[in-house]
Amino acid sequence: MNNIKQVPTFKNEDEEAEFWATHDFTQYHDVSKRVLADFTHLKPSTQSITIRLPKPMVRLIKMLANEQDIPYQSLLKIFLDEKLKEKLIVKHKAANI
Repeated sequence: MNNIKQVPTFKNEDEEAEFWATHDFTQYHDVSKRVLADFTHLKPSTQSITIRLPKPMVRLIKMLANEQDIPYQSLLKIFLDEKLKEKLIVKHKAANI
């Protein structure tokens, strides 16, 4: 396409949103050219939960996290992630027997 228009510079997101709400992006982008998207740095959405743990367990988790110089909630996420993967691998292997 030779009639590709130049995308204007916007002062803020509201101005850009208004522009794209009233303009066809295909006039500003050659849809025949492939664009590779990179989402490798996209963080997954999180959800807050409440969980009650015995005080001695919390103390030990905080102690271990402090030794590793990471927040204790991050350490809990690591522990949960490792255990979930372990259980899923065992379950998958058992299903394939």
